Amino acid sequence: MIQYNFCPKCGNKVDEGSEPAHCSICNVTYYRNAKPGASVLPVKDGKVLLAIRANDPYKGCYDIIGGFMEADELPEVAAIREAKEETGLDVKITSLLGIYVDQYGEDGDYTLNMHYIGEITGGEMQAMDDVAALEWVSIEDLPLEQGFQNTRDGFRDLQKLYAV
Repeated sequence: MIQYNFCPKCGNKVDEGSEPAHCSICNVTYYRNAKPGASVLPVKDGKVLLAIRANDPYKGCYDIIGGFMEADELPEVAAIREAKEETGLDVKITSLLGIYVDQYGEDGDYTLNMHYIGEITGGEMQAMDDVAALEWVSIEDLPLEQGFQNTRDGFRDLQKLYAV
């Protein structure tokens, strides 16, 4: 998380001990909001398409296909965009799986993660962007003990939804 010692607007030292950070000169408060992300779990024949992370945090672990939202983007649009960028696939959102709060790595920003269930509608599958590989994994065999907490929680909810 960004720790404000000085006001980004005027350069004044922020009020000591104020949480969230507050500048008494500008009368501006700097909230430490979670960064929004959107992801999609394409499901087919009892399996879900997952990414294997190419970078830290959690390099080499399974992850849900998705990423951070742009400032002017709706979550569903971001999930579809991220799927195309990471997999080369076109997806259609079919339902919302859940919304999860997490932290991006041990010292990272807090995140607000919206996970959707979807289906593939086109494109050619290829691991791209920050994805090392793509793999279809049986919903019953999802790894519940590795990666981001929001990913593990999403996997558990997906298993419950499909009564595994």
